[in-house]
Amino acid sequence: MTPKERSSLLSIRSFRHMFGAYALASFGDWFDALAIQVLVAYRWGVDPVLLALIPVTMALPAVLLGSFAGTVADRVRKARLMMVCDLITVVLTLCILAAPNMAWLLPLLALRAACGVFHVPAQQALTRQVVPPALLFQATSCNGLVNQSSKVAGPLLGAMTLTALSPQACIILNAGARLLSAVLLLPLRALPASHPAEEPLQRTDSGRGRAWDDFLQNWREGWLYLFQAKKVLYTMMFGFVGLTALLMIDYQFPTLLRAIDSANESLIGWLVSAIGAGAVAVIVVLNRLNRIGYGWGLGGGYVLIGTGIALLGLCPPGSGVLLLLGLGALIGIGNGMYMVTQNYILQKETSEQMIGRVFGIQNTIVSLVMLAAPLIGGVLIKLIQAGAAFMLIGAVTALIGLAGIAFRSAIWGASAPSLKPSRNPATAAGKGTRKAL
Repeated sequence: MTPKERSSLLSIRSFRHMFGAYALASFGDWFDALAIQVLVAYRWGVDPVLLALIPVTMALPAVLLGSFAGTVADRVRKARLMMVCDLITVVLTLCILAAPNMAWLLPLLALRAACGVFHVPAQQALTRQVVPPALLFQATSCNGLVNQSSKVAGPLLGAMTLTALSPQACIILNAGARLLSAVLLLPLRALPASHPAEEPLQRTDSGRGRAWDDFLQNWREGWLYLFQAKKVLYTMMFGFVGLTALLMIDYQFPTLLRAIDSANESLIGWLVSAIGAGAVAVIVVLNRLNRIGYGWGLGGGYVLIGTGIALLGLCPPGSGVLLLLGLGALIGIGNGMYMVTQNYILQKETSEQMIGRVFGIQNTIVSLVMLAAPLIGGVLIKLIQAGAAFMLIGAVTALIGLAGIAFRSAIWGASAPSLKPSRNPATAAGKGTRKAL
């Protein structure tokens, strides 16, 4: 992004508030995720299968509510919906502090995840609403950059906080960050819904019936649109296959690191920070290049992620920290390539009225994978040990990426479109062939 483009984007007051709120929420979430993993894996000493129940529990609300949440996000005032989600998240996060065991922790995580199901499509739809098409890629990259930067700073500071204080301190910091996020969204609460369906509901029974019929119609339109938008559909299908492999071990990094160095609780924080640093670096490079083929961005990202995961599985007990951080950076580079490419496709190839519904459907698909994949990964690790499982899953992920590169022309087309939309959004949408995360 050039200084002129950055200045132009940041001159949009609504985007500044939304961006600040998103940054705080992302930063707090990484503090929280690190603390919960350390609390469960190191302090409570749960086995891989019980550890896998955490992402499964957090995925269930998205499976049940994901596509409907996207429909809601298209119909209501996005900033108000995000504020409500932030405030409920604060309350539930504070309740997590009192959880004595997994039986209490899992239901609280499920309820809190339900707030995120509504927050994500609302944030994506609000981005499309307040940012003009010419700056859409820059806005998407900024969101991705802050997400990955928080993956660096959050776990890094979280590791320090864990060393000096406790996991509970990290959880309190997340609650504070979410509260500040809600405050930043206050000036945006009056922004209208971009979808004409946001009208005061009639209090009569017939009015409520019509509103419900309209809601279901919008939900069906979202799914029909997805099957008509081939690039978006192929992107989600490719992501579904790759995520099935990745999510089998996504929450098992503490299990692997516990086998490598059982005394170093903060090692997971350093590794996640390295992953985030790699992603930030590649996002900066992509902003300067402004061009990447869809197949290379998505397939190449999977290749790098899979290679890094497989090599982590080969690391014996006592492996050096620098080696682990280097492999984490490799995974991060692949993740950054994949994430920017996928998010940009979903933003660019989807009409403004459908953004919330498409991201809601994507959230549902990811969550469906999370219902089964983490448990399969947990069982696999119990059967063949963490290192062997990481090697196997990393190799499969890399092969999926190679397939995406090899068949990129058939799936997304052969062109390598600019990452900047043209002045005519319709023309730009017709030129590219590519996928987004």
